Parts: sequence; C-alpha cells; structure tokens
Amino acid sequence: MGSYKARWGIGRMQYTVEPGLYALGNPNDKSPVLATANYKMSFDRLRKALPAWNAWILVLETKGINVWCAAGKGTFGTMEIVERIVSSGLDRLVSHREIILPQLSGPGVAPHHVKKLSGFRVIYGPVRAEDLPAFLNRGMKATPEMRLKTFTLWERAVLVPVELVAALKVALVVIPILMTLSGLLGPSDFWSNIREHGLFVLPAIMTAILAGAVLTPLFLPVLPGRAFSLKGLLLGVMGALSLLFFRWDQMMLWSVRLEMIAWFLLIPAGATYLSMNFTGASTYTSLSGVKKEMRLALPLQIGACIAGLVLWMSSIIVP
Repeated sequence: MGSYKARWGIGRMQYTVEPGLYALGNPNDKSPVLATANYKMSFDRLRKALPAWNAWILVLETKGINVWCAAGKGTFGTMEIVERIVSSGLDRLVSHREIILPQLSGPGVAPHHVKKLSGFRVIYGPVRAEDLPAFLNRGMKATPEMRLKTFTLWERAVLVPVELVAALKVALVVIPILMTLSGLLGPSDFWSNIREHGLFVLPAIMTAILAGAVLTPLFLPVLPGRAFSLKGLLLGVMGALSLLFFRWDQMMLWSVRLEMIAWFLLIPAGATYLSMNFTGASTYTSLSGVKKEMRLALPLQIGACIAGLVLWMSSIIVP
C-alpha cells in the first residue's frame, strides 16, 4: 500500500527508512554488503530480490530520493557512502572490504575516493535488483544484459501516476480561476458567462494533461523528434484539433474563433511542458541536452501561454 501511494505521489517524500546498517537474514563477517537509498521502495525492492540470502544492507541518507535520482543530485555520493561505512562500524562486522553499489548510482560516486577514505572497494551490481541473486552466484560478475537499462512500455507507464497527480493539483487551482475570470469578463450574468465560456476550460486543460503527462510517455518511442517537447507538441496539437468538434457549429462567431486560437496555443504549451518532466526518467537523455531543450522550449511555452491567455480573455469580451 505504501508503494502504491508513493506511485501516486501521496506522501512520496515521507516514504523513507532510517539510514544505517540492516541485516537481511542472518549475515556473518563474510556476507555481502549492498548499499541502497533510504527511499523505502528502493529498500523494499532490494530485500524482496534476495529472500533466501544473508546480507548486510547499508542504507544511505538520500532524503527519500531513489538511487538514480539521488546519484544525480549528489545525495547518493562518495562522502555519504564513506561516512555511513564509518558510522555503522561496518569494518568491524565484515572481514572483507567490498561494497556492492547499484549500477545507477555511478554518476554520484568516485570509487577510488571511497577506497582511499574507507578501505572498501566499490563493486557495481546490476541495474535491476532482481538480477542480484544471479550476479552474486556468478562471483559478482555481471552479464551484458544485467548492465542494460531498459525503458519499456511498463517502465514508462509506472511513471505516469505521480506526474498526473502533480498536474491535476495545478489544474485544481487554474480551472476555478479561469472559470471565475470568464464569469466576470463575459457580457451576460456571472453564471451564464461561465456556462458559455468557462465550462470549456475543463476539457481543454484536461486534454493538455492527457497529452503531456499520459500519452507522451506511453507512446514515446514512436513519436517523431528527439526532444521530448516536440513529442508532446504533436500530441498537444492533436488534442487541440479534437476539441474543434465541440465548437465547430459556432466557428462563424469571431469570439469562438479567438477562443479556439487561444486553446491552440495553450494546450500544446501545457502538453510540451508536461512532457519534458519525463526527461529525467528516460535512459537516453543527457544533462546538457535537457538544459539545451529547456533553454529553447521554455521561452516558447511561456510566450504561447501569455498569448493564449490574452486571446482567451479577448474571446470572452468580443461579441
């Protein structure tokens, strides 16, 4: 239940275990030592993968962040490993001087510094925790398959809920604000204005969220373009086109034309912004590439939002 809630962004940053040294089964001085993050899902996935093993688990203080993200942020790093080895008295509990780190912790760790400062040699384990039994049985040797980080449909799909909830939280604030504006700016009474102009805000914003936070990650490999913002742009434009159906019979009115032009700017802008949230979870983006994309895409997204809002408010005022 805790993992399910964390997947949906409920208490995500509080889903942690206390950093320190844990015993899995009945380890002795020859048992392997495995390091992980103090995000409880990471901890649970590790111990679930080794039900019949006796091992030591060294949990680092990563502020509730998973291994891969924590390595990028620096919390799963060289000094944290060294300090945790020392504070736990690990050198007095094991006769060997080896510690197995998740492969995805590599960006944050300098193995030669760990060795110099703690005496422990770093061995990188497989990408997936479920490959650990085979890795250990092979004398801590990884196969090429164990080193490969995949990004399958299922692996992309499990990322959707937390981004979807975050987007919906913003929508719960934005939608009432826009509906209220439509009621105040329209030519009729407040509730009539909302019925005429404000109710369309709900499907329009939900279309942007669906395109950017749900469909983009699901269809990521088949969408054209390398930049995630371009992938989200295609789905955002398609979503905006689909909404034309609801206003097609009123397209002779200038107010409706302005409104639809506004949403043709707002929906793709929102979709492209949400789609970029998945760059940090993919297996084929780089930090420099993400920064370059943000420099190019964010000004366009902000400009489209401003222009879209101006046109949308104008569509309410224009008879």
